[in-house]
Amino acid sequence: MNSISQHINLWARRLRYHSGLMRAATREHRSRGIATFRKLARLLLVIIFLVPGLAGAVTEEDFVAETTRNLVNLCTVSADDPLHREAIHFCQGYIIGAYDFHIAESAGPSGNRLVCIPEPLPSRNQAASMFVKWVRAHPQYMNESPVETEFRFLIAKWPCKK
Repeated sequence: MNSISQHINLWARRLRYHSGLMRAATREHRSRGIATFRKLARLLLVIIFLVPGLAGAVTEEDFVAETTRNLVNLCTVSADDPLHREAIHFCQGYIIGAYDFHIAESAGPSGNRLVCIPEPLPSRNQAASMFVKWVRAHPQYMNESPVETEFRFLIAKWPCKK
């Protein structure tokens, strides 16, 4: 019996060790993914603003999206702005990407979803429009991180029932 207990203890230690390695690897993988995304975003900005004639009412600062105001500027860009298509795609990609990341991170039995959007999901245009309308009604968040403001909006609009 003593031998079985020793084997169980040995396997339990190994499992804890490998479990810790997996958590560390996942954190490292996530941080590398975020760093890669930031590098690609900066490269895209450089390309966009080095091409002659592309600069317009939307600014380079808006594409960095450090504040909610930057994201709102992109989401509400004028149709005649030379960067209209890029701004709208950035706006929608940012909003949908942050939401999709939340869904992926909160998946599984131990996941904790903050937002539960009912079917049918709003279109990208509808989602961006609802976000901008909410932000304009809550201007105190214009200088905050856009992802924080997005989740304030999403949680206020579609909280998950506990």
